[in-house]
Amino acid sequence: MSRIGKKPVPVPKGVTAKVDGQHVSVKGGKGELSFTVPDDVSVAYAGEEIKVDPRSESKRARAMWGMSRAMINNLIVGVTKGYEKKLEITGVGYKAAVVGKNLQPSLGYSHDVNYEIPAGVAIVTPKPTEITIAGMDKRQVGQVAAEIRAWRGPEPYKGKGVKYAGEFIFRKEGKKK
Repeated sequence: MSRIGKKPVPVPKGVTAKVDGQHVSVKGGKGELSFTVPDDVSVAYAGEEIKVDPRSESKRARAMWGMSRAMINNLIVGVTKGYEKKLEITGVGYKAAVVGKNLQPSLGYSHDVNYEIPAGVAIVTPKPTEITIAGMDKRQVGQVAAEIRAWRGPEPYKGKGVKYAGEFIFRKEGKKK
């Protein structure tokens, strides 16, 4: 049994939720998000909570049960608080700046790299070595952070590159003379 799926998702005040068959839409202070629940689970909106139940006892239904409940909870948190990821840039000459609707990181490439900021995501560089990504869709915020980190991931010898804030980079010693 899914421990997460058993818990109903509470809908706080100021948030309106609507369940139309398998489609769940949530509207709050930051905007509106929606999710289509797989056919293996059923969704019901009763009172001030959304309840998710599996339609059968198959392995897939049990897996989709917990995942669907978590996705609906992410929608509610997204429209109330939003999500944020922070990246840190380490290395001599490595930095980033937001220019208009583009992020321009300088990560040691011989050419300029421009990353067009997608709609629904805000990117801020409080310091040249820090990038803050914020938005209401958890999946999209995580995807943007992963794409930026993929340009120059942290390397294990000197720790240069782009890493998540608080991420531990296992360091290697290198060759001895």
